[in-house]
Amino acid sequence: METSMSGTDGGEERRGRARFAGLHLTLAARLKAYLFTGILVTAPISITLYLAWLVVDGVDNLVDSLLPAPYHPDQLLPFTLPGLGLLLLLIFLILVGMVSAGVVGNLLVRLGEALVGRMPVLRGIYSAVKQVFETVLAQKSDAFREVVLVEFPRPGAWAIAFVTGGTKGDLQQALGGGDWVNVFVPTTPNPTSGYLMFVPRDQVKPLAMSVEDGLKMVVSGGLVGPEEATIKAP
Repeated sequence: METSMSGTDGGEERRGRARFAGLHLTLAARLKAYLFTGILVTAPISITLYLAWLVVDGVDNLVDSLLPAPYHPDQLLPFTLPGLGLLLLLIFLILVGMVSAGVVGNLLVRLGEALVGRMPVLRGIYSAVKQVFETVLAQKSDAFREVVLVEFPRPGAWAIAFVTGGTKGDLQQALGGGDWVNVFVPTTPNPTSGYLMFVPRDQVKPLAMSVEDGLKMVVSGGLVGPEEATIKAP
């Protein structure tokens, strides 16, 4: 009788330990899931705010270094106001744009461009930078307005690319004429580097996703993308 009671107590003890172990594993799994969820929620906004703060702080320091010491915002105000340097920079750029739109301002801009154009190295850099900014800000072309698929780096393998314009001039003639497009194939996870390719228009597959969705997919390595990827008819 005592042996039976001892066996029963031992079985209950083992079952109790098993339930405790199962509860412990369940609690650990839940805490791990909560941890990853917290990181997923807070990391993007934290990194975004941190980068924004770096930009604002960098611009404030730049403006402070350009202004004379008596005219620093910290000297004029009894407290520190973050972002005041960025506001002053925006006002300065607006004033420059207003002056450049006039006759005298336009003449000064042309005179400055003529002087830079006579410098062997600087004229190439200035021309390239100006063309990029005119393309992006003035929206004079369809640069980075379309996401496509191109065969890269070998036939049968496809990569996300962005159409930057139509191939024209000597390049089009060297390629035998026809309808060609300039495409930029970015690298992952850094989309600022990549490859410039010239592809026949009928060999690219336009996608319905936006440029923002395409960049998200490139940066995340395919982890983040549109829910429905639709291919347009060529």
